[in-house]
Amino acid sequence: MPIRTIAAIAVALLAGTSLALAVTKDDAVTMVKKAVATIKDQGTAKAYTEISAPGGKYVDGEIYVVVQGFDGVTMAHATNPKLIGRNMIEEQDVDGKYFAKGLVENGQKQASFWYDFKFVNPATKKIQVKDMYCETVNPTVVCAGVYRP
Repeated sequence: MPIRTIAAIAVALLAGTSLALAVTKDDAVTMVKKAVATIKDQGTAKAYTEISAPGGKYVDGEIYVVVQGFDGVTMAHATNPKLIGRNMIEEQDVDGKYFAKGLVENGQKQASFWYDFKFVNPATKKIQVKDMYCETVNPTVVCAGVYRP
């Protein structure tokens, strides 16, 4: 088979695979609900360790779980362990939006909510708008999101 044909087949397969793996807002909701259930079933210490485990079940492509305390401190992070224990309350996105503060303020008022801000997509390494779905588990918000194209 000619190399050109093999290359065309490979490109077609890869394109099909990336389309099949596209994530949705429903996937983010499912991930958050799974994390909330783990927190309620196992307690915070064990659950936060499990959520923050590298390559664990709380990462699926660009979707990953983050647990943010109402004080702004990151309690668990499925992709970036360097942020655990860090107070993010004064951090801003590229447009100057205080994203952690917004998550906390919404979490103190609502049991669940959507919140958007700009952040680096770990899959593309580009800054994109991220739509985060969060549920409040006092005194924290448990969130996961998807990036807009």
